[in-house]
Amino acid sequence: MYIAYSAIQKQNDHDQQNSNLQPLHEQAIRYHAYVETCTKYSKEIAAIQKYLPGWTPTFR
Repeated sequence: MYIAYSAIQKQNDHDQQNSNLQPLHEQAIRYHAYVETCTKYSKEIAAIQKYLPGWTPTFR
């Protein structure tokens, strides 16, 4: 019985560690996508900034 409990406990600890890392990994992916999108549309952003100085797309 102890062996079964130990195996379940280790699995739960491993799952909890992965769930803690998932939001950080997702946020990093989203940030890189934001940077790439801003780079891709830099001309459009510059055109908007002519009329709205300091404007930048929001990062969500």
